[in-house]
Amino acid sequence: MVLVVGLGNPGEEYEKTPHNLGFRVVDLLAERHAIRVSRKDSKALTGVGEIAGKPVMLAKPQTYMNLSGVSVAGLIAKHSFAPEDLILVYDELDLPWGEMRIKPRGSAAGHHGSESVIDQVGTKEFVRVRLGINPGYKLRDGVEYLLAPIKRTQWKESEELVGRGADAVTSIIAEGVEQSMTIFNRRARGSNTEEE
Repeated sequence: MVLVVGLGNPGEEYEKTPHNLGFRVVDLLAERHAIRVSRKDSKALTGVGEIAGKPVMLAKPQTYMNLSGVSVAGLIAKHSFAPEDLILVYDELDLPWGEMRIKPRGSAAGHHGSESVIDQVGTKEFVRVRLGINPGYKLRDGVEYLLAPIKRTQWKESEELVGRGADAVTSIIAEGVEQSMTIFNRRARGSNTEEE
């Protein structure tokens, strides 16, 4: 079974913020594959079903972003997942708005949710789908930006990014991470090199 975890913050006030793109990807996967993500398990809302013919558990930690690892580690321990069964989906301020990167492993790169998962799970060896939210201008306050609603003018773009995130997760489950990286990892704007 594959464990797909979208990171975000619980509560209506955070629903439409950049920091909740991980939750939105899980919600879209749940909708596309008729999986109900409502069961409380290890401080997360979870649902079990099938994607691309493979059994999956979708999860949205309810611990708030910076403690996401507590919930993820709980799910891994309780259901005997291996870290390589995990696909973690989250927003990434280091990537330009609308860009997406699949990474097979690596550091948290300053993302507190990912950092918490690495600390609690005890390894960096799990797949991430990172959704770019950098607005392209210098932010006075990164936290304020992450937790403010996405502008109406950018909402459609955010929906497209969430859709690509859900497609990427489906591809990873169906085709594997290496194949999915070749399909979905685009060069960053203005860059000639593929990101590692």
